[in-house]
Amino acid sequence: METPGSQTSLHRANLERVVRAVRMAGSLTQAEIARATGLSAATVSNIVRELKDGGTVEVTPTSAGGRRARSVSLSGDAGIVIGVDFGHTHLRVAVGNLAHQVLAEESEPLDVDASAAEGFDRAEQLVNRLIEATGIGRDKVIGVGLGVPGPIDVSSGTLGSTSILPGWGGINPAEELSARLGVPVHVDNDANLGALGELVWGSGRGVKDLAYIKVASGVGAGLVIDGRVYRGPGGTAGEIGHITLDESGPVCRCGNRGCLETFTAARYVLPLLQPSHGPDLTMERVVQLAREGDPGCRRVIADVGRHIGSGIANLCNLLNPSRVVLGGDLAEAGELVLAPIRDSVGRYAIPSAARQLSLVQGALGARAEVLGALALVLSEMGDSTLLSGTEGAFPAAGPASVPAFT
Repeated sequence: METPGSQTSLHRANLERVVRAVRMAGSLTQAEIARATGLSAATVSNIVRELKDGGTVEVTPTSAGGRRARSVSLSGDAGIVIGVDFGHTHLRVAVGNLAHQVLAEESEPLDVDASAAEGFDRAEQLVNRLIEATGIGRDKVIGVGLGVPGPIDVSSGTLGSTSILPGWGGINPAEELSARLGVPVHVDNDANLGALGELVWGSGRGVKDLAYIKVASGVGAGLVIDGRVYRGPGGTAGEIGHITLDESGPVCRCGNRGCLETFTAARYVLPLLQPSHGPDLTMERVVQLAREGDPGCRRVIADVGRHIGSGIANLCNLLNPSRVVLGGDLAEAGELVLAPIRDSVGRYAIPSAARQLSLVQGALGARAEVLGALALVLSEMGDSTLLSGTEGAFPAAGPASVPAFT
């Protein structure tokens, strides 16, 4: 029986600290591990040797600052994680290993709103196909991150709004997919996962306070405060699409009038242009035409940008983020939408908050949410299974931060 403070328990804690640091970063030199954990260089060297002998980590030669160094990463065959992203019109799945490499990824069109059962059937099939494509056994799957286009009720695990996905009423997405795949599933809304993806791999790197704004079929925000995604006690934080802009405006699906979403989401914006551009118009096509100089599409995108800027100004006044990352199809418009957003932020936000805000286009595009789903799994998993090759199973450690993928 171990005594707190004993050499055995101290060694166990140090092993966990090193594994956790590598798990979160993907790969680190031994010097970087020492800085991240506060352990001495000699202690880190001994622990890395022990973990390497146990098959937990891989060590490869590299260089740092012009000097020879050794890069430490988790063993590529230690396990895999899966990301599943449901959009309103697509399904995207990715498989990554614990060395933060994406091994397989695929996307296909899907009307997610129509039927939850069909959505999960397709997700199960695609996950199985990609696992098979990697050549890695199913017993190596550690967990799944699942993104859905709506808020998740924290207490019940079900979607917090049936008006967003009417065919998903009463469904617990994590339980449903876990029962099908036989592994733990962690679920979050797509905006939070987009924020997670951009935070650790994309345009949010190095920032502790940011908002990820996704404009697609709806409008949502993923909020990061002090380096962590903030969900609120009920899981509905970030519903920026339902900020009221005009009390006499159009009726929103939430039941209120004049929400930001009624002036910016694709379902409200596209009808403005369909009489002149045809009934099959998509937001992606609108952005393409705007970039080619179409005056109507440019005008609509500028108007949408100004409305989004009003919502972001409210966020700035309340939370004072240092960066806002714009995602979704609209982000591909670049400065055509970013410039009017900045104009509105400058007009409506507190000057001190507006001055220090950096507004940027997302770097990950359509992959932001599925990469965030992979990162979610790695941030939630413990280290006990990874240490079984050294001293047996240890108690799982809680999440410290979130990892990056390449």
